[in-house]
Amino acid sequence: MKGLSLRSRAGSLVCPLCEVDKLKARGHSSASCASCGGIVNGATLEALRQIIALPDALGSHACECGHPEMRRLPDGVFHCSDCGSEVLPLEALGRFEMQVDSSDVQFSTDEH
Repeated sequence: MKGLSLRSRAGSLVCPLCEVDKLKARGHSSASCASCGGIVNGATLEALRQIIALPDALGSHACECGHPEMRRLPDGVFHCSDCGSEVLPLEALGRFEMQVDSSDVQFSTDEH
């Protein structure tokens, strides 16, 4: 990000290309930036509108259900008190290794 002073909100979209100026409407389905000259239209413009309509995540780890913060349990798992979902943090994934025991592998020798 080039600057944090401008922030998109309903009715005021910051240019996603240069992040310097606000987009100016050019009809219902397109907008342009006076700073970089970029034009944003169609699906990109609609995606920006949908993103700014999302609620801000208040906690350090928001849940997909919309609950603002998941609680970190002693074993490192994040737990949502609203929906009961549990998520393993990314840093914990590096600690797990897949081990294969050759006695568990079976080969088929079908000869036709």
